[in-house]
Amino acid sequence: MVFSSLTFLCVFLPISFLIYYILPSIKIKNYFLCLVSLVFYAYGEPVYVLLMAFSVVMNFSFGRMLSREKNRKSKIIVTTAVLMNLGGLAFFKYMPWLIGNFNEITSWKIPIPQIVMPIGISFYTFQALSYVIDVYRGTVKAQRKLLYVMLYVSFFPQLIAGPIVRYHDIESQISCREHNLHNVASGLCRFICGLAKKILIANQMANVVDYLFGIPTDNLNILSSWLAAIAYMLQIYFDFSGYSDMAIGLGRVFGFEFLENFRYPYIAQSIQEFWRRWHISLSTWFKEYLYIPLGGNRKGRIRTNINRMIVFLCTGLWHGANWTFLFWGAYHGLLLSMENIVSIKRFPKILRHFYVLLTVCLGFVIFRAETLKQGLTFIRTMFVGVDFNYHKMQIFVSQLGPRFLTALLMGIILSVPIKEVLAKRLKPHTYELFGLAGSTLLLVLSILTLSSGGHNPFIYFRF
Repeated sequence: MVFSSLTFLCVFLPISFLIYYILPSIKIKNYFLCLVSLVFYAYGEPVYVLLMAFSVVMNFSFGRMLSREKNRKSKIIVTTAVLMNLGGLAFFKYMPWLIGNFNEITSWKIPIPQIVMPIGISFYTFQALSYVIDVYRGTVKAQRKLLYVMLYVSFFPQLIAGPIVRYHDIESQISCREHNLHNVASGLCRFICGLAKKILIANQMANVVDYLFGIPTDNLNILSSWLAAIAYMLQIYFDFSGYSDMAIGLGRVFGFEFLENFRYPYIAQSIQEFWRRWHISLSTWFKEYLYIPLGGNRKGRIRTNINRMIVFLCTGLWHGANWTFLFWGAYHGLLLSMENIVSIKRFPKILRHFYVLLTVCLGFVIFRAETLKQGLTFIRTMFVGVDFNYHKMQIFVSQLGPRFLTALLMGIILSVPIKEVLAKRLKPHTYELFGLAGSTLLLVLSILTLSSGGHNPFIYFRF
């Protein structure tokens, strides 16, 4: 496991921050950030830090080779890079699952290897790949300094759960970035807001979700199953957007500007719009490096739908080695294909919004379930589980504690852009004071909650 939350907040982060700002030059600061990033990762993955370092050196070398080859050999180099990166990802992430499924199909008994998946391997593999592909395309020049590529891949705020940063977005920031009090203050506020999302909302949702998904579906009724589904929608959003806020905020503290990863996805009025607002860095990566190379929407409606389905099957598989993730990806691919055939813009806004919330909610039930059978049974209970006997109602009512209901209400409110509304209506000075006071309060509440015990790792740590 990585640093405990309190150790990270009270020891690792303050010490790193103070030393960083004492150091005199960008070059030395970059060396220091590489060092603390490797220490951060090695704390939880002492062996696999070597794997990440090997990935960096390998892709740096591919970039250098591409810079020297301007002919057909460059295709061989970039193809080799893609195969080696994806091959390593497949080995650590999918090998036990593939062998297990092969054994079931063939009745063979091939021993399933006990492979521990390195934390964040999906994220840093995709970042390293984007660097090599961008060099091949000529979007960026091959980096001559290994340190810069190491910092790009290993930078600790976004190392283990994103957002996925493309090299061309921060290339210039590695060697030249601005440090000022405003960026530090706004970055810390953003970090605290992300921390509060995780600790005060996502973790409260997780307690209910884990319990209701962990008991036999026969013990649930329509009320408890819908409660679990809605709670998981809020949990995964505030968990992952919270981590993204923390990464973006810490990046700003150290002078980096990362692109947004979430833009209030639950206000979307189509699945296409939902994916423009949800996990933006992943959907952008697949668009640039898979969807467009496949032909995008340039080869007719049928080919466009096929390309979308391929992308979303890969999106589902990227999240994990389980049929539930593949089903979830195919489900979203089908929804997007349907929207490409039947225009939903002719329907009233409220119906479009309801359609998105309903379909996304049902998809996340499959995403959360341990098996397809559990997910489909869970969905069935959501619609036909009209059984209000004492035992099932007791299970439902037992989850409605004051902390959960408070977090549920705040989660619903903060799923809409209320912050932007306040920013427009309040004077800038008043808004800044309000933000400072609010951030201080959220930090205190988060630390108090953390110190009370309990451990809920970020959902995307396992991807």
